[in-house]
Amino acid sequence: MPQFAANLTMLFTETPFLDRFEKAHNSGFKAVEFLFPYPFTASEIQKKLDQYGLKLVLHNLPAGDWDAGERGIACHPDRVAEFREGVAKAIEYAKALGVPQLNCLAGKVPAGVDQKLLHDTFVSNLKYAAAELKKVGLKLLIEPINTFDIPGFFLSTTQQALDIIKEVAADNLFVQYDIYHAQRMEGELCNTMEKNLSKIAHIQLADNPGRNEPGTGEINYVHLFKFLDRIGYAGWIGCEYKPATTTEAGLGWIKKLNS
Repeated sequence: MPQFAANLTMLFTETPFLDRFEKAHNSGFKAVEFLFPYPFTASEIQKKLDQYGLKLVLHNLPAGDWDAGERGIACHPDRVAEFREGVAKAIEYAKALGVPQLNCLAGKVPAGVDQKLLHDTFVSNLKYAAAELKKVGLKLLIEPINTFDIPGFFLSTTQQALDIIKEVAADNLFVQYDIYHAQRMEGELCNTMEKNLSKIAHIQLADNPGRNEPGTGEINYVHLFKFLDRIGYAGWIGCEYKPATTTEAGLGWIKKLNS
């Protein structure tokens, strides 16, 4: 049976962030993930993890000005120093919170910048980040994101991510495979996951269309979960979806799996 982590950025959003840990615990989750811990101190978050017996399995490197629409800066040639500062900050939080892996968002392509320069900047930043994370035993992840939801996002397909991982040549660099984004960009979910299982360290989910909970769209999640068990995926699956109504009302899909 897959292990599910509640994404606290997307779930229980009617509740203040630090109160979502209790909601996740009460809903049966054993682990959580979220985009960013940085608005809070590590001790504030750790207190909630300890209080509710939760494991933190993932958060992201700093990704620029999120509220202004930025979705990462790792491909931006003019922000390398800021990226490196973010790596140090993320490692500080990860060490305090015991998270085993950090996700690096590539970012949207800035206007007027040569594609090769963007690629080379991203690769260089990943080499730096992977080396820094390896010093403290952490995995670095990169996540392809669909360009329908985020037009211009630099990293958008599994193959592009795999090619970049090969070029970076760091043994702690992996793919964060988001089923929703992959379905929108390329399909072939089962074949892609099986073929590249050794390079996939984390999976996230949402159904399509709508990015709501499993069972609301076209993706056969009952089949996918059995398939992941069969091929031996041993990582966590982050529930990064937008509840169609409330989070609690939409958790029936997990109950069906366990029945």
